[in-house]
Amino acid sequence: MSISYSHLSAAERHLIGAGVASGISIRQIARQLGRPASTVSREIKRNTWLPSNQAEAYRPYRPNRLKTGPWTNRYYVSGEAQHKAERRQAEPRKPRRMASDRLCAQVARGLRAGWSPAAISGWLTLAWPDDPSMRVCAESVYRWIYSTKARTHEWAQYLSRAHRRRRKAQGRRGKGPTIIRRTPISQRPENVNTREQFSHWEADSVIGSGAANLHTEVERKTRFLIVRKVTDKSAANTISAQLAIFTALPAAARLSVTCDNGTEFARHYELTDTLGMNTWFADPYSSWQRGSNENRNGILRRYLPKSTNLDNLDETELQTIVDTINNTPPKSHKLENTRPSMARRNRQPTTIKPTTTIALVNRQRAAPPYLTCTIEWHSGSAFR
Repeated sequence: MSISYSHLSAAERHLIGAGVASGISIRQIARQLGRPASTVSREIKRNTWLPSNQAEAYRPYRPNRLKTGPWTNRYYVSGEAQHKAERRQAEPRKPRRMASDRLCAQVARGLRAGWSPAAISGWLTLAWPDDPSMRVCAESVYRWIYSTKARTHEWAQYLSRAHRRRRKAQGRRGKGPTIIRRTPISQRPENVNTREQFSHWEADSVIGSGAANLHTEVERKTRFLIVRKVTDKSAANTISAQLAIFTALPAAARLSVTCDNGTEFARHYELTDTLGMNTWFADPYSSWQRGSNENRNGILRRYLPKSTNLDNLDETELQTIVDTINNTPPKSHKLENTRPSMARRNRQPTTIKPTTTIALVNRQRAAPPYLTCTIEWHSGSAFR
């Protein structure tokens, strides 16, 4: 039979404080509250308060041999005791995940290798499938990084955007559609939203400091990235890059594409007229509706920051970076069999530097080892 109990309330602590101040014994206070004397005794010992704890002004200079005085006396203050109790109740009962030195060491290795907290979380599951102590979610890693100023200064620089403070997702209201034949994302079929079917893509543009830009396409189910360099951010060059990408794929591998509301996608209807692809548009200022593409663009920015002049980037260097991104460990082990040439669970984060000229200049942090990934199309339009 379990023993039921309840914590002391603020009113009970107020009575304890009044009893201690009036000199009543602990047993008398306990009888007034209907509580065991041991409960009252532990409460007084646990939550006694020193004036010197509040401010150094309460601790004037005295020789060490003098141990008495109002600055050295112990007091029980009900309000301070209640605050202490509430803080203790808010603390987790289980040990913190990142308190393990072994787990911290592996997380640090992944961060130094340029992996995101989500990728580190998925990789730990694959590397130690039978060790529950080697589990940590991405949110725990982020909280660990931003828990103290010193830790933020040391580890935030390895994150994709290297923010000094955590930012909340914020949205803004758009001015309304300005693209003709625009179909909102609310009309997108459910099988596309759930990522159950292969061949649905997300499109966006990566802007450089020069005239040249990058057009990116990410497959929603496999998160596979394809990048084309364009001379500018015009609608003509963007649709040309999209037609070049999707024409090279089988019809079953290019059913739809979801874009943002940039003017470079004003000629999206040519994908429908030429290739029979459906085009959907995310809501204004709602980048999370195209999360796969935004994630890949963020990783691409690690190698090619916004200050990079993409005019000097050749196709070989660009493809090397794309291959590296496509072979980064996935967030979830469920993607292990769907990503092309995905690293298996025995893969270890290796600290090496990128070999591309522009990436070496822009990204001083370590990068995962480069692997070559290829697309093979077989019967049934399987992506391998």
